[in-house]
Amino acid sequence: MFSRKIRIAILVTLTICGAAPPIIEAQTRRRATTTRRRVRRRNPNRPPPVPVVRYTVLRSSADVASILSGLTGKTRSGMWGAMVVSLTRGDTLYAENAGEEMQPASTMKLFTSAIALERFGPNYQFSTDALRDGSVGPDGTLSGNIYIRGDGDPALSGKFLAGGPSAPMNRLADLVAQQGIKHVTGSVIGDASGFDDQKIPEGWLTRYLQASYAARVSALSLNENLIAVSVSPSSPGQPATVVLEPSTSAIPLVANVRTVAGGGARLGFRKLGNGTIMANGSIGIRTGTRKYVYIVEDPAAFATGAFLNALIARGIRVDGGIRLGKAPPTGVKIASLRSPPLASMIAAMNRESINHYAELLFRNAARGPKRDVVGSVQTASLVLDEFFATKVGADTSRLVFADGSGLSILDRVTPRAQVQLLGYAHRATWGPWLHSSLPVAGDSELLRRRMRNTPAEGNLHAKTGTTNDVIALAGYVTAVNGEVLAFSFLYNGRDRWTAKSMIDVMSESLASFGR
Repeated sequence: MFSRKIRIAILVTLTICGAAPPIIEAQTRRRATTTRRRVRRRNPNRPPPVPVVRYTVLRSSADVASILSGLTGKTRSGMWGAMVVSLTRGDTLYAENAGEEMQPASTMKLFTSAIALERFGPNYQFSTDALRDGSVGPDGTLSGNIYIRGDGDPALSGKFLAGGPSAPMNRLADLVAQQGIKHVTGSVIGDASGFDDQKIPEGWLTRYLQASYAARVSALSLNENLIAVSVSPSSPGQPATVVLEPSTSAIPLVANVRTVAGGGARLGFRKLGNGTIMANGSIGIRTGTRKYVYIVEDPAAFATGAFLNALIARGIRVDGGIRLGKAPPTGVKIASLRSPPLASMIAAMNRESINHYAELLFRNAARGPKRDVVGSVQTASLVLDEFFATKVGADTSRLVFADGSGLSILDRVTPRAQVQLLGYAHRATWGPWLHSSLPVAGDSELLRRRMRNTPAEGNLHAKTGTTNDVIALAGYVTAVNGEVLAFSFLYNGRDRWTAKSMIDVMSESLASFGR
């Protein structure tokens, strides 16, 4: 072992020569690793290890009750609610606190999916329309305003259209240009009157509100109400290229980013109280594009400003800028952009657990195909209550629908209501679309890494739910004897890792069931 002075001399020599000091680096890494391990061992907040449990082959309903109750008993705290019903035979195989109110997290999206499919059917499409309130002269001048009317389309983004975040507005502007309009003497007016003005549902915690999964709600929404500041290098010493994606006139951008030699980036972003986004710093010439994503606070203005920019990019002059208002009943429709079929949007929502889709579809369900009701949490909750009472046959007194996504801490459902819903969906004409929208164990999306190499893999279709205080799974699994089982596993508490592991084992055991 070198003395301290010799080690310093070696380090200085290697540094001057441009070589790395491998021995000292290796010693430093080992020392750091040892220190980290000591910190982990001494950390009192580290959760206890999760019990290692394998699934059990079940051969009777008594086995189901015995094994599942034993598994729920392995959590150290919290509350379980669970129910398993054979949809093939109609009998209940297991129930634990099945009638108790529980927070559902994202399994709430099962309710939103069902009411949307019930109201619209799987092939329904929403329509974002452009309208005019004046005449168009021979020279292409529109003497009046042009409106963009939101229809609560959650997929108005680049997710289903080629061309990135600006694709929907570009497509709609193309359609307007094809009508021969070249000049608008009035304004571009955004109409978001299909929904009420509540952009943030009750029960969304403050710490959620700047996260992409908690985007604002509006009948006129674009790009899931997210905007990216995109920074790309140009030439050394020159300003970098800084743009908003999608481009919109509603959000001012102030950029002071320069291009420097080399790689890397030192960037700072800030959003001012008036909505202006500021970008500062530097980016290396060898660095790829860097992006920073913000939540849009005023979705309708954001989308309207994006439509204006798309019109201008096509050579259409607009004198009056943008504002918000309701399209007149006498407005003439000049272009429409249809959404993907509802079933496709529900598949994206459930497989990726997209809260934005759920919130818009929830309110759309209240409006219905006639669009004669304003979409709101209150009206949607009433529609869902009626659906459960008259068609599903469930007790609605213990159900609270504060939003459509399950992000609200005020939402309450019961395992029994979830299983009853799954049973109704299994018999409904739209049932196959709901079933196919759910993640598959060991195969797709949020269940891709769970229940692999077990009887549940490729078999179980279910919606997940996860927050700081909730772990949930609800859906369908086919037993080895061909019986279709509907199940709901809801855990509310802080021992989430144990609960998640036990949910997987319970699901795997159900897939092995046969009698």
